[in-house]
Amino acid sequence: MNLKPDPSLLDEDAFVAAFGGVYEHSPWIARAVWQDMKGKVPTRAADLAKAMAAVLAQADGDAKLALLRAHPDLAGKAALAGNLTTESHNEQAGAGLDQCSAEEFARFGALNAAYTQKFDFPFIVAVKGMDRHGILAQFAARLGNSYETEFETALGEVNKIARLRLEALEQTS
Repeated sequence: MNLKPDPSLLDEDAFVAAFGGVYEHSPWIARAVWQDMKGKVPTRAADLAKAMAAVLAQADGDAKLALLRAHPDLAGKAALAGNLTTESHNEQAGAGLDQCSAEEFARFGALNAAYTQKFDFPFIVAVKGMDRHGILAQFAARLGNSYETEFETALGEVNKIARLRLEALEQTS
């Protein structure tokens, strides 16, 4: 199976338009992939995901931190106000985060605040296949991580989210 649209048939701007949202509010990753590969980009989700993850791995710490900070809080203010990207909205709804009780929203709010205060970026987890109870448990457990561990964990989750988004584009083809 190949991605749709076929990345190998796109010019740089069209490629960035089609795949720039794979990493939340960070189209620079798609642009760097296209430029690094001189337009000969992979047409399979797994291969494009690896190329994008490699760009992120080579980025400096400030770029990585900016990418992490581009992610919304889970079940946070953006979700409540309807200000999520379509992908984030669908992912959070798929995990039942739009069905939280008042107590669960309060728990997410408290965890979001504690996590952001400690790490200076939002909690990030690939929620596909998870429910809100599992997310809350992972959230609480990861608060005990060191900054370095959590930074790397968050980047790994971002790459997982990107891979899942690309796989969804491949499955619809």
